[in-house]
Amino acid sequence: MEYNFYGWEVAVKPINNTYPSIHSLLYLYDALSKIWCAETCAPRMRGKWTSNNKTLGQCSITAFLAQDIFGGKVYGILRDGGNYHCYNVIGDCVFDLTSEQFGNEKLVYENNPEQFREIHFKKEEKRMRYEFLKKALLEYTK
Repeated sequence: MEYNFYGWEVAVKPINNTYPSIHSLLYLYDALSKIWCAETCAPRMRGKWTSNNKTLGQCSITAFLAQDIFGGKVYGILRDGGNYHCYNVIGDCVFDLTSEQFGNEKLVYENNPEQFREIHFKKEEKRMRYEFLKKALLEYTK
């Protein structure tokens, strides 16, 4: 399989055994590619979500789930409209499992503010989408 998400070649290891079959970012990406759906997409983008652009509207819930598995911090790139596109940083390793939604646009992964789940999950719909994704990943990896 060919991987195109930003940082796909980063080698990070899980910090726990919650998802025993997830050994790397590539395993996580493969699993999420089977799980991402319109229901996990941000509501404001749901009308544009397709199976050809699975990562659309999945960034924050995916970044926080990746943080659960691999540790590190979540950062956000400010986008037009005031929303943040979330990605992960572990030490000097940067990866963005949902970068493909932007096509050829080059995102800047430097000097962005840290993002916190307590803020993001104040939106009940976002917390529910995260919980749905987390549960679906647990089921998929059994």
